[in-house]
Parts: sequence; structure tokens; C-alpha cells
Amino acid sequence: MSAALALGDALGIPPPVMAELLPVIEAVMVTKLNEQMDQANG
Repeated sequence: MSAALALGDALGIPPPVMAELLPVIEAVMVTKLNEQMDQANG
């Protein structure tokens, strides 16, 4: 969490905005990772 907030800070994104965006970003990341794992496993 602190790394994500630090990244947002480096990009000029305020912490409250990052806190709102993180669940959405996480959901997309999990979906894409699952798709990649499914493709790798045939």
C-alpha cells in the first residue's frame, strides 16, 4: 500500500485519489494475471 501511495505521489496524484483508484487497479491486475496464468497452463 505504501509503495502504491508513493508511486501516486511521484506522479503527482494526491493520496485520497490513489486510495479511491487502488481497488479498481487491483481488480484489473488480478483479472489480467488470471488470464495470463490460464494461457500459460493451456
